[in-house]
Amino acid sequence: IANTIYNAFASYVCGRKIEDLTSGFRVIRAKLAKNIVYLLPNTFSYPTTMTLAVVRGGFSLKYVPIEVKRRVGRSKIKLLRDGSRFLLIILKIATFYAPLKIFVPASVSMFLLGFGYGLFKVLVLNARYGPTSAMLMTVSALVFLVGLVSEQVAQLRLDHSEQE
Repeated sequence: IANTIYNAFASYVCGRKIEDLTSGFRVIRAKLAKNIVYLLPNTFSYPTTMTLAVVRGGFSLKYVPIEVKRRVGRSKIKLLRDGSRFLLIILKIATFYAPLKIFVPASVSMFLLGFGYGLFKVLVLNARYGPTSAMLMTVSALVFLVGLVSEQVAQLRLDHSEQE
């Protein structure tokens, strides 16, 4: 189930279907590898980072099915520790290549939560529109603005790397 969630989130971030983020054989051109090697961690999660960086960088990716023997024993992957690491990698690549894909949903969620809570207080509880609602909506605007700045920085970085 966790792998399906990670693949779906990675697909959203990349804007393209990611069939399997964590396994498979990967072949990459040396020139492209040199451009993304600084993104790669020193742990087993480098295939995840590489796949996301290649796809978000606008390069083509082809899935070639391979046959593997069923593994004997238990997986060394720990759900919470490694799952949070995978999520962090996906967020890192997303904010590196397409920050608005992360910041806009977060901003909209906070705004709707603040607006909804404010309406609930006024219409249902007959209370005043409180500071919690105003704060959530203000923070949502700040998150959106940080997303815009991040998007501009990402675009400048991509434009600069294309010129080299």
